[in-house]
Amino acid sequence: QVQLVESGGGLVQAGGSLRLSCAASGRTFSGYTMAWFRQAPGKERDFVAGLNRSGGITSYANSVKGRFTISRDSAENTVYLQMNSLKPEDTAVYYCAAAPRSYSAYVPQRTNAYDYWGQGTQVTVSS
Repeated sequence: QVQLVESGGGLVQAGGSLRLSCAASGRTFSGYTMAWFRQAPGKERDFVAGLNRSGGITSYANSVKGRFTISRDSAENTVYLQMNSLKPEDTAVYYCAAAPRSYSAYVPQRTNAYDYWGQGTQVTVSS
């Protein structure tokens, strides 16, 4: 069993930056595909960014490309999401997700590809 705990959310002005962290415990997640999703009120949970187990393959939603960067520190069992140039439309609860599978050529963007989820962290961007 894997437990995921997100942190780093908060209130920031438009144009600012935040770095979210997702700490995994329970077992090593070096072989896992990791991703961030977000869900705004009244909307579906959407893919934001993901990376395969080696970190060599990353994928981003078009809305965050060039502004967000996902990375992982396998030694620390932690995944990060660096968010720059934040916009009010980035406001949402951000969730970390893990899949105990390795994908060599892509990172899945559908929620049902991931087995484990964190509790979420709120990100609010004011205009």
